[in-house]
Amino acid sequence: MNGTVENVIETIKNRYPEQKEFQQAVTEVLQSLEPAVEKHPEFVENKILERIVEPERTVIFRVAWMDDNKQININRGYRVQFNSAIGPYKGGLRFHPTVSLSILKFLGFEQIFKNSLTGLSMGGAKGGSDFDPKEKSDTEIMHFCQAFMNELWRYIGPDTDVPAGDIGVGGREIGYMFGQYRKIQNAFTGVLTGKGLEWGGSFIRPEATGYGATYFVEEMLKARGDENGINGKVVTISGSGNVAQYAVQKVNQLGGKVVTVSDSNGTIYDPEGVSGKKFDFFMDLKQNRMGRIKEYADEFGVEYMEGKRPWSIPCDIAMPCATQNEIEKDDAEQIVANGCIAVCEGANMPSTLEAIEIFLESGVSFGPGKAANAGGVACSGLEMAQNSMRIRWSPEEVEEKLHEIMRNIHRNAYETATMYDPNPRPDGIRNYVIGANIAGFLKVAKAMIAQGII
Repeated sequence: MNGTVENVIETIKNRYPEQKEFQQAVTEVLQSLEPAVEKHPEFVENKILERIVEPERTVIFRVAWMDDNKQININRGYRVQFNSAIGPYKGGLRFHPTVSLSILKFLGFEQIFKNSLTGLSMGGAKGGSDFDPKEKSDTEIMHFCQAFMNELWRYIGPDTDVPAGDIGVGGREIGYMFGQYRKIQNAFTGVLTGKGLEWGGSFIRPEATGYGATYFVEEMLKARGDENGINGKVVTISGSGNVAQYAVQKVNQLGGKVVTVSDSNGTIYDPEGVSGKKFDFFMDLKQNRMGRIKEYADEFGVEYMEGKRPWSIPCDIAMPCATQNEIEKDDAEQIVANGCIAVCEGANMPSTLEAIEIFLESGVSFGPGKAANAGGVACSGLEMAQNSMRIRWSPEEVEEKLHEIMRNIHRNAYETATMYDPNPRPDGIRNYVIGANIAGFLKVAKAMIAQGII
């Protein structure tokens, strides 16, 4: 390993021994940057690696709010503003009991390179709270969101930091936070994305991450000489939230067959495919009734694998769209053994380092999350542009722009991998981990050097 890279990774491990997720993200990214570091000594001279792994600002604050029983509750709020060298901080807010500084730092660090890959002017950030919105009333969620924004407003703005939604933060929560920000600032600005269509939101934003990941798979397949793309392919998808829902929809539109979806309790296996009336039931179950995926199995008489992930099911394409580290070494070996030709990450860091190594060594086309799931933040960037111009594009215009961004991300990652991969394959399969990480990094690193030691 390159000495500079090794030293930075060891420094992070020693400085933040309890932040395992952040350590994993830094290790994965920095190891893949070695060819770029060796080719560009100016990055070492300017200590870009040492600077890029430390957030520019980390804000931690108390959130006190009152529930429906008139009891005062205390949660912790965070905003990790990681890097703003190429634009205002941009990244989601997550409300979930598992939220910690380690998880937000890993997400914010990844966001730097993901946002860079979109070609839009956006820096990297992430934030949220250990608040659990499940089983809370609308009034309780409103009170929490208002209390959260009462502190966060000091650190954000349309030209400073533009948060969006993430796990536990949808249109309802964005609305409550935007209203409170507008009240405090006495200004109507595009300070948050994921807003309602009636008050500054963009078409296609809910669909963007799932659609974008599917477009990325399509490009990977074409790059390896498969002109049919997704058409006729069997696809396993994990998760049943926003990303998974619209990945299923776009796979269906492109002629593929999705045979699995899952939630935290288990996985359904439907060999006929989650399409037609079954897809309608799935969307109603998860978007309106907030039910469990087992109800799909009960309704249609298909197999339900309690407590299990989808990765034992044979497929052509696997799309992990649930959460981090959901594909481990044994899962990856099973996926490869079953003949899968492409894995595309709809979630953030859903594959462990050991799993990624197996995919790359086996010749599976592997789309890392920072490239493959960049459609969500890309559409957020398009919402920012529409807000700045006080206009709104049609759904068709937004989706075409999103599709073009995903094609460009793939092209950039593919060409960069071709240039920097020390062990390139001759068959059109590329190491998209190296390609995406280096392509995203180069833009940010050059901007950091140009702007001086800050």
